[in-house]
Amino acid sequence: MTDLTFYDGLPKFSDFADLSDDGNYAPLPDDWLIGTSDVKGSTEAVENGLYKTVNMVGAAVISAQINAHSGACFPYIFGGDGASFAVPPPWKNRTSDALAAVKLWAHKEFEMHLRVGMVPVSEIRAAGFDVKVARFQASQGVDYAMFNGGGLNWAETQMKAGENAVPEASSGATPDLTGLSCRWSHMPSKNGVILSVIVMPQAGVPWPKFTEFISRVLGRASRLGASGHPSAKEGPGVSWPPVGATLEAHAQRGQGSLGKARRKALFESFVAWVLIKTGLKVGGFDARRYRRIVGENADYRKFEDGLKMTLDCDAETEADLRVLLEQGAKDGIIQYGLHAQSEAMLTCIVPSIMEDNHVHFVDGASGGYTAASRFLKS
Repeated sequence: MTDLTFYDGLPKFSDFADLSDDGNYAPLPDDWLIGTSDVKGSTEAVENGLYKTVNMVGAAVISAQINAHSGACFPYIFGGDGASFAVPPPWKNRTSDALAAVKLWAHKEFEMHLRVGMVPVSEIRAAGFDVKVARFQASQGVDYAMFNGGGLNWAETQMKAGENAVPEASSGATPDLTGLSCRWSHMPSKNGVILSVIVMPQAGVPWPKFTEFISRVLGRASRLGASGHPSAKEGPGVSWPPVGATLEAHAQRGQGSLGKARRKALFESFVAWVLIKTGLKVGGFDARRYRRIVGENADYRKFEDGLKMTLDCDAETEADLRVLLEQGAKDGIIQYGLHAQSEAMLTCIVPSIMEDNHVHFVDGASGGYTAASRFLKS
């Protein structure tokens, strides 16, 4: 019998450095399923200025799963141009349906080809990899899943090769993307550059050796103000009209009018903008507090079979990290990719503005993780 309470029972670690310790990860049950997704052609989309759209499609995968499972807790991780997650076997059918619906939605709304796949953990282990998971308490209201073992990377590679595809959705299928939004302004660097960082172990490098090196990377990044968090202490910026209003309308319109959905997004964002600017509170909603919590909840760093970070970085730290990473690659420990840009951005899933459990995915605003992954080198 599968363990439906597996993820609920995992401890939550509040020190991000603790997530480099393999001993703090638990192996997923053999019968659980791994879902993967990836926007095909995301590099070209970035070059055409569509990275905010790419992020929206990637986050939609998670939003559709959260709603398909009625808000039940499960591990997931956002990767910029896609997302991965794990679910117990009783959820298989609705998981597959939600994946297929998002794939169809991405094509209809944006003409983007979203690859999606599902594979049992047991099959990943049979291929010589593993999927282990831990929970990072980013703030009082939100924790995020962290993964190691190489299994997510293997599953994504198989998906890109055409394996483990899910059945196609019917022509009228629509994913439930309630809560998916894109209203905050981009976050300009305060220190000089927003640096997208991806660090992966080279083939055959054991996790302890990799994380010994990673501790040096994290140590250097920790000297940055707020450890490099791109959001200001008071939260991200807000302007009106928001640049993501049309994207949000594509997510929320269902079978309805795009124009009507956009007007709704504009109206709601205008009310929020007024409340933030004036400090007024309506019906118990404190917009300035909400803005601060958005920053606290943001996932600007993560472990996903390696390390990913979006750092607000000064020139000295950027130079130090480049030297450190280049040496790690020469020593045969890591492969890495970096991408520098001037701003970071948020894509959000907000079940309720009255609760503190809203999640916010951080990426660079001009290529981010997708661009950094192009330059992975060893």
